[in-house]
Amino acid sequence: MTQNTEQKILKPRPADVASPDAIIGAMYEVLSGPPGKRNWQRLRSLYLEGARLIPIGNRIHSEGRIDVMSVDEWIDDIAGFFEDNGFFVKEIHRHADRFGDIVQVFSTYEATDAEEGLKKIRGIRALELLHRVERWWIVTVMWDNETRDNQIPGEFTPYLW
Repeated sequence: MTQNTEQKILKPRPADVASPDAIIGAMYEVLSGPPGKRNWQRLRSLYLEGARLIPIGNRIHSEGRIDVMSVDEWIDDIAGFFEDNGFFVKEIHRHADRFGDIVQVFSTYEATDAEEGLKKIRGIRALELLHRVERWWIVTVMWDNETRDNQIPGEFTPYLW
């Protein structure tokens, strides 16, 4: 990172960026909640400057687009939906590969419109994480929701015992 980048870093909660588990958990925690505002500063603090969010396919508030957005562009795009709608999302399965300071993750999620709501949607987030400056960063998140024609493969679903 350049010196200029380091000056623009938002101070994260240390526990949020201590490990891949922690940063992914913090991301899902910020996204989840009843109708209303989210803690966007906390979310911004998880992402490397220049990070990209790439929703593909059908989304909870729009259909069929592929967008490549900055964190702020994505917040501008989704904030109105969250103001008016509850959205509770949790990770239900993870596959991760690590090499040195980079981690690629397939994070299978399940989301509902109420904290104890019936399952509404499932999908997979593909995240790229980086360890630098004594913390973890989210570099890219790309995700797609499950459909009848695009079902989540068994290796990305929780095991049923």
